[in-house]
Amino acid sequence: MQSPTKQRASPRILTTETPHVPGPVNFDWPLANTAEELLRKRIAEFLEENRFARVLAERMRAETGTDFFEWVDHLVLGPAHEEELVEAGFTLDEQAETAAAQAAYEHPRATLPRVLHRGNKSGPIVVALKPEFVADFISCHNVTSEPEGEPCSRYRRVLVAEENGTRLEAVERRAYRGFVPEALAPGELERIIKARELWRTRPRIVAPGHERLLTSSPTEAEAVKAANGILDRVIDLVGRDLACQFFFETERWYWESRNTAGRLQKHRQDTLGLGWGNHDHHTFRCSREHFTDLIEFLLKLGFVKRERYYAGSEAGWGAQIMEQPVVGIVVFADVDLMPEETEIDFSVQKLPPAPRVSTVGLWVGLHGESFLEAGMHHLEARFDFDLLRDQLKGAGVNMMKPFSDFEFLRQAFTEGERWPVRRERAEQLLKAGLITRQQCEQFIKEGALGSHLENLQRHGGFKGFNQKSVSVVIAATDPRRNHFKSEPVAA
Repeated sequence: MQSPTKQRASPRILTTETPHVPGPVNFDWPLANTAEELLRKRIAEFLEENRFARVLAERMRAETGTDFFEWVDHLVLGPAHEEELVEAGFTLDEQAETAAAQAAYEHPRATLPRVLHRGNKSGPIVVALKPEFVADFISCHNVTSEPEGEPCSRYRRVLVAEENGTRLEAVERRAYRGFVPEALAPGELERIIKARELWRTRPRIVAPGHERLLTSSPTEAEAVKAANGILDRVIDLVGRDLACQFFFETERWYWESRNTAGRLQKHRQDTLGLGWGNHDHHTFRCSREHFTDLIEFLLKLGFVKRERYYAGSEAGWGAQIMEQPVVGIVVFADVDLMPEETEIDFSVQKLPPAPRVSTVGLWVGLHGESFLEAGMHHLEARFDFDLLRDQLKGAGVNMMKPFSDFEFLRQAFTEGERWPVRRERAEQLLKAGLITRQQCEQFIKEGALGSHLENLQRHGGFKGFNQKSVSVVIAATDPRRNHFKSEPVAA
């Protein structure tokens, strides 16, 4: 593969890219059915001509419960397709660095693959997949081509199969939205290795509240401060956007270590060399005390705020959705809200102690902050909803009742992983009058619901969520409901 001519100057490693926030600040996300249908049509035509890709698509469905479409990073089309792209709502992606005579098109209000347009040059139709790591994909499929781009560099790609005027490629991104490989700078690889190690080894196990569990255990406040110190070090090493990518690689690894369904599905996807390239969003449950700490941490990682949900009077919770547009990470951050707090910006205003706990606060009280000891409440990835449900059931993992079941959005949790509850955590909740003695003893004896894998399927490029649906599943996963069906669950 020949290296393309660069169209725009590339930033150095410590340069922070300006976040690309598509479209106006409007979170009433539309359906982009025409755009999705156009891409699916082009991909279907591609699969007719490329046997390797066609067989892979069948294996994705049969072995991982996923749709080939959700693994597509981008397509490369010729000049004949420009008009139909524009008519379907695609616009130029001005932030994406491309080779000379190429232009990148995106749908600014949808979660759809991008399209590279060749200008006046003809050539094969290209579909580029997005496994988490190209080397894993090469190994699993006996690919003989040499990948372009150094290991750990910002953009790698490899030719997988070229048939009948079509090319199947696989690409790997490192906090980079463009399409031009670049060599690592001197010393960059060492900084990358150190940055990843810093995230993997940060202190997470803490004492509940403000008391120390062990001499070596930090309090939650100390662990939050330590995480920010590590973030500053990692940003100094590799820049903000790579710091974000490496942080979430570690968060997925930590969540997976505590979730059986996650490990099972990751293994299924790893058999095809795919990894978690199909992730949709990462959900963190937070205490009222440390919610703004998490938001500030995410802002330092380059996130921008999207929707904010107020369901205090409805289900006792609120959420701030955030997106890191360079890395392509979405976070759903949950917190307990009181009914009278639905008018404040709780992502900025620190919340005072509450007289009672709802689902999120109780979960954090029992297990710790998602940001620290507990890890993520769930990882949501994109699947063929029915296929994944049936395949996991055959492997002994059941799904809860869907909490979103629309044509454009289907969502369901796996049955929750039951985690042990440390006595000191349960007793602290009892001492504060937030649970009963019976609940305290049963949590200690039986544990409580911990984490989930979420099965999600989107259509029409729909980018949003449904607040009422989320309220239903938050109520359904309250640890007290799981243990004490005869007792009412306090709001």
